[in-house]
Amino acid sequence: MASLRDLKKDINYVLGDIIEAVYIWELSNPDKDIQKSGAIIDEAIDTFDDLIAKVNDKSVDNRKKHLKGVNQELEDRGRALIEKINKLG
Repeated sequence: MASLRDLKKDINYVLGDIIEAVYIWELSNPDKDIQKSGAIIDEAIDTFDDLIAKVNDKSVDNRKKHLKGVNQELEDRGRALIEKINKLG
């Protein structure tokens, strides 16, 4: 596990890239309904808030294991959001 700062940057970059991909999809498909894409953006923002809160939680017993779990959760939730973007079609 890299530093705490790197984990926070990863969370920011991954979810920022997902939001950017949704905006690109919306610009590429102006005739499509954007309610579903807006929901993906909202979910990405909620995921960001949730993961940052978990990273900043200092009350856990095994901090290293906790942060590895946060990193894994970022990967899982990021993949799920990307799948939703791909299904917008």
